[in-house]
Amino acid sequence: MRLLNVISAGVISGILAFSANAEDKVQLDGAEVGKWTMDFDAAVELAAKKKLPMMLNFTGSDWCGWCKLMDKGVFAQDEWKKYATKNVLLVTLDFPKDKNIVPEKYVSRNNELKEQFGVRGYPTYVVLDSDGKSKIGQLGAGRDKTPASFIEEFKGVVRMSASGIESYIKANPDKADAYKAAIKESKDAKDALNNWIATKPQRNEENNKKFAAFQERIKAATAKLQDF
Repeated sequence: MRLLNVISAGVISGILAFSANAEDKVQLDGAEVGKWTMDFDAAVELAAKKKLPMMLNFTGSDWCGWCKLMDKGVFAQDEWKKYATKNVLLVTLDFPKDKNIVPEKYVSRNNELKEQFGVRGYPTYVVLDSDGKSKIGQLGAGRDKTPASFIEEFKGVVRMSASGIESYIKANPDKADAYKAAIKESKDAKDALNNWIATKPQRNEENNKKFAAFQERIKAATAKLQDF
């Protein structure tokens, strides 16, 4: 009887564990806001309908240590789930060792998207605008990242998207002009640095000072945006 109780307890624990993790499982077809899916096309369609950004998670789910760290430390946490449910379409583009994890119909498409967005390592989080095409930013893993810190990173990227700007202005019409001006200032600061780097300046003391000045300009513009 005691052995039976032990076995029963083990079975019950297994069922509970499965139930606890069931909501984190990746959908194979269809898309819901804030839920991970492998169905890129369905996510694109819903993103356009809801006017929400997308985040593509290029991962190696069964072998990549950093991927597992982010899955457990960020994406499995309630704080992230609560945010994602209202703000983003989530797509998993998996490159596992176990080939049974990803349906055959998605394999070549995953590789095409990997090539399209120049992904060279895992995990890579590519953020797209609501059109499902325009890349507006890219995020990565980190040992110290939390749901709160990753949400702030994500907001920082989305803030500069067409849908992000439209959404903010719609919710805050009285701040529209100041917000647009802050966005332009941030974009101009980054463009100035990129244009200067494109000239391939030599590394010397004078150019180091110029680089630092560009960085300070970007930092100031970013800080101003965070006030909104």
